[in-house]
Amino acid sequence: MLLNPWALTGVVLVALATYYLGHRSSRSATTTHDFLVARRTVRSRRNAAAVSGEYLSAASFLGVAGIVLKEGADATWYPIGFTAGYLALMLFVAAPLRRSGAYTLPDFVEARLGSKGLRRFSTAFVMFIGILYMVPQLQGAGLTLASILPVPMWAGAVLVTVLVAVNVMAGGMRAITVVQAFQYWLKLFAIAVPTFVLCMVFFSGGGPGGVRSLGAPAPPVFTSDTKVSVQTDVTVKVTTETYFHAYGRIDDGPAGGVARWSPLVPHKVAEGTTLEFAAGTPVPVVSDAPASNDAWLHPASGNLTDLLQTYSLIFALFLGTMGLPHVLVRFYTNPDGKAARRTTVHVLLLLGLFYLFPTMLGALSRMYVPQLLVTGNADAAVLMLPTAMLPGVPGQILAAVVAAGAFAAFLSSSSGLLVSVSGVVSTDLFPGRVKDFRLGTALVAVCPLALVFVLRTEDISLSIGMTFALAASTFSPLLLLGVWWRKLSWPGALAGMVVGGGLVLAALGISIASEYTGNWAPWYTVQPALITVPAAFLTTYLVSRLTRYGRPELVNDIMLRLHAPDPLGLMQDRAVARFGQAEDKARAARGRHRK
Repeated sequence: MLLNPWALTGVVLVALATYYLGHRSSRSATTTHDFLVARRTVRSRRNAAAVSGEYLSAASFLGVAGIVLKEGADATWYPIGFTAGYLALMLFVAAPLRRSGAYTLPDFVEARLGSKGLRRFSTAFVMFIGILYMVPQLQGAGLTLASILPVPMWAGAVLVTVLVAVNVMAGGMRAITVVQAFQYWLKLFAIAVPTFVLCMVFFSGGGPGGVRSLGAPAPPVFTSDTKVSVQTDVTVKVTTETYFHAYGRIDDGPAGGVARWSPLVPHKVAEGTTLEFAAGTPVPVVSDAPASNDAWLHPASGNLTDLLQTYSLIFALFLGTMGLPHVLVRFYTNPDGKAARRTTVHVLLLLGLFYLFPTMLGALSRMYVPQLLVTGNADAAVLMLPTAMLPGVPGQILAAVVAAGAFAAFLSSSSGLLVSVSGVVSTDLFPGRVKDFRLGTALVAVCPLALVFVLRTEDISLSIGMTFALAASTFSPLLLLGVWWRKLSWPGALAGMVVGGGLVLAALGISIASEYTGNWAPWYTVQPALITVPAAFLTTYLVSRLTRYGRPELVNDIMLRLHAPDPLGLMQDRAVARFGQAEDKARAARGRHRK
């Protein structure tokens, strides 16, 4: 990969700005209140920008355009689901969750159901979901850095991990709130400006090769002689007999010249193989993607399996948002329940605006960087599109802006995940002091980094989708029923989490095994939420009805506290009961509660 000095400059500037803002904000962070919930004084607009900055991860910045490039109309459910999840959060959970006075999700579980055992079980799931969600962020960072520098993929993951860990250890939630709010606006700029420029190029003549069209039913074609280097093993399919040159290994045999692929069977390409296609050759696509533009443009109507898979994806995204620990922890920083709900409304507006742009870039990528359909590396579409449509320095500058925004996405999401998991570790596994938070941060940061070295780099949005399914199948039944159903018992909540989480993990294991042994797994192992979420809700309900002893004695008082209007003053801060530290009480009392 050739060095792009513009992109390298952009990434370095983002890294320096992130470190500077984190360092500056960490000066006043000294207590547990600062590190875990930023003194609960974050204004709703700043918190909304911070929530959006944290939520717009690698899946949003790179993955949405990549999945639109590969899947077409069906992929638009991803940005819709990512945004709509906040509607459910606002309507059902945000305000009561803040009124619980919790520091972390396990804190809320204990406050609502009074079970230490369930709290520890929730802690384990929070850690698992948080670490699992961090892995694609680090993989995306490696992909971005490897796209602009001749460095291995793991270098970007190491850089992001070190930078994020330093900021979180220095100032916790108080430091990263400012960093994430800044990074939302940076990401919006970095995705909006290239989209406007590239759309102007498209409508004014289409760039190199002229205007191209998606309307033809045939598959996309190479508009010039194209050389494709395959970085990982892939299986592709073609719609017509395709002649090309191959150097490496295809279809389990050596290749060193002219080759021919038939449309009757899928074909294997080994890692390290180089394929050369002449201009006008239809583009082969990875085997699980629609091959023709006609199929790419239309949703999977009439195909029951694809339709159920889409419903399952919508289910996971809509309910999974409220179960993500790094999303929930941000609402604990609001002064009260009303501010938490107002924050969610702002988040809906900010996310809705952002997701317009990667969707448009995904459509342009289908026309201008179709070679990514051969490699399966569709997540690089946003990074490669500027130079493909606008050769020369202007294209390199746009690519630099996009790379800087992508790097900001990895930093902000990783920061939120790390601070949320570290908060849980420090308060549940350690005594909960500031030095415990820093120790927890160091320990947690190592885990996803180690996984980056052993796990394969898959489509980022798809791996994120599995994380949403896990969150939707474990914490969403607990939160929804915990907030709105007074008969919920701790054995019921525990059983629901075991069934929902266990089914998702089983589906994940089967899906991984299937990928290595011929892709034989059914659709619900890839998108299991349509089965696992109802199973978790039903189990929680039935077991709660049978275990009345598991309900807290003061359930009416707890429910009143969750739903009473803020001016009544029934909200209690769990910090006082848990830590009882004089300096925390004094600092919390001095903190300004701004709205």
